[in-house]
Amino acid sequence: MSARVSFVIVSHSASLAVGVCELAAQMAPDVRFEAAGGTDDGRIGTSYDRVEAALEAALAAVAGEGSGVIVLTDLGSATMTVESVIEMSDDPERVRFVDTALVEGAVASSVRAQVGDDLDQVAEAAAALAPRLNDAPAQEAPSPANPPVSGGAGEATASSERCVPHAEGDAVVADPVGLHARPAAAFTRLAETFDAEITVNGVDATSMLLLMTLGVGQGSTVHIEANGADATAAVQALTDMLERTN
Repeated sequence: MSARVSFVIVSHSASLAVGVCELAAQMAPDVRFEAAGGTDDGRIGTSYDRVEAALEAALAAVAGEGSGVIVLTDLGSATMTVESVIEMSDDPERVRFVDTALVEGAVASSVRAQVGDDLDQVAEAAAALAPRLNDAPAQEAPSPANPPVSGGAGEATASSERCVPHAEGDAVVADPVGLHARPAAAFTRLAETFDAEITVNGVDATSMLLLMTLGVGQGSTVHIEANGADATAAVQALTDMLERTN
């Protein structure tokens, strides 16, 4: 499925806008990003004309039901410029300005765009980022008093409380960069394909940013749990991905 959502990154710095686009594009190679940074004469600031041109290009790059553009900014005056451009746009209903952390919001929501989510879903992912990171559960190291739940990859049991299929298992991360950046993005995209709620060391497996906060490096062991119709297949596939050197 091709991406239905593109992005405009608005910053007071041209270099910063381009850099955020480059970073997010590493996680979402099929998504269109437009940078609108700096003034027309190369100074620090924002330009109505640059934002307008970027928005028009981003809108032209996507089409169909649920398509549109996410606009992210760095500082207040950039937001005012964006609001003016959207107000004058011919397609304001296909544009969502999301007031969230610029870099983290771009990376997290672009992964959602990569898997084919619609405009409202991608906007929701960007907007929900800050509270989700703040609410991330603290990771407690296994200890004799608090041992990890045992079980091989794909071992399935019946969840008596939820009455849904359950599976869990451990995986040793093989990728040299661990569970960061592109490996984390690929992991979340795969997790999204299963009909199951999946966690890795207790955090949502479909949130790339939360996975990256775990600080998992090469050789680390992670615990995967899944609840849902595809629980066993999900744990097995995700374990295989982590234990395979890319």
